[in-house]
Amino acid sequence: MTGACTIRTEAGRQRGVRSASEPVPLERKVAALACPDLHGGEAGPVETIETHMSWVFLTARHAYKLKKPLRIDSRDLAALEARRWHCAEEVRLNRRLAADVYLGTRRLTRDMTDGHLALDGPGPAVDYLVWMRRLPADRMLDHLIAAGGPESRHLEALAQRLARFHRGLAHEPLSMTAYRARLLRTIRATREELAAPDTGLDAARVIRLARRQYAFVLEHTALLDARVCEARIVEGHGDLRPEHVCFRRQPTIIDCLEFDRDLRVLDGLDEIAFLALECERLGAPETGRELLERYAAAAGDVAPPVLVAFYASYRAAIRALLAIRHNTLGPRHAPLRWHHRAVRYLELAEQHIVRAGADASAG
Repeated sequence: MTGACTIRTEAGRQRGVRSASEPVPLERKVAALACPDLHGGEAGPVETIETHMSWVFLTARHAYKLKKPLRIDSRDLAALEARRWHCAEEVRLNRRLAADVYLGTRRLTRDMTDGHLALDGPGPAVDYLVWMRRLPADRMLDHLIAAGGPESRHLEALAQRLARFHRGLAHEPLSMTAYRARLLRTIRATREELAAPDTGLDAARVIRLARRQYAFVLEHTALLDARVCEARIVEGHGDLRPEHVCFRRQPTIIDCLEFDRDLRVLDGLDEIAFLALECERLGAPETGRELLERYAAAAGDVAPPVLVAFYASYRAAIRALLAIRHNTLGPRHAPLRWHHRAVRYLELAEQHIVRAGADASAG
């Protein structure tokens, strides 16, 4: 077995674990899960990736996600039971689009005799993990974009898959007024956080962007109300990005946003506009445009370009917020990287809301 290492708690090394309730620090859990010994027969190094909300551990065949014990907005993952529930919920939601990838949940346990940490060992659980089958990195959409772009047949298959997914979902019982109020509430909250002094962003620029987005909602009530009337508002994926799309026998879509149902409740077109935006950010706007066209045909949803542009701007602002939170919440890792990414998203948000205004004027 490669990379032999022993994982024990301090208490276990010295005198045995004193009680089942004694906490295990996050850094010790990460060290344990990064150790090949913990993964039994899967010899070889373990690739470790830190995200804003989780730690991900990649073995030869599997992936394990450990959620950080964070309290952010409506998300409170500080309690062990909350993390257990969110792991189970992530598996449930993601099986809608990746049934054979999401294998279930695993327990990270502590031996009460010597403090060893193990997967599904005999001791009490000190944390829970999402357990997944590892996907081939070279078949992910972001990798294909970097390699020159996916083939049209791949985009057609993805558009068909997403159209079937959205069509099969129950529409959300939102009123037209409630849907517009949700959009306005998010625009306001995003503006307030992005314009705060500790972000280091241009507050005046953020405020101008939010005003234009806000004005769009107020000026296009009929267009937005029609989306509700046509039952287009569903509980979708919520985080549809190229790095979450894998082209296998059929497109497989992972990493549904599980921690906040409100963020999953959206217009199906909003979801596709977001994916197209992310393709554009990666330097492939033509891939995004083709995907939008193929989705419109597959879903029978030929919406005005002005709406697509608004949704792209709306999502770009939210992504700017999530990027800058890497610097404003918790330890700062690569602060310049996240600042630059937030600025890039703001640029895209501005470009698309200008396009929405131009399209509206032209229309």
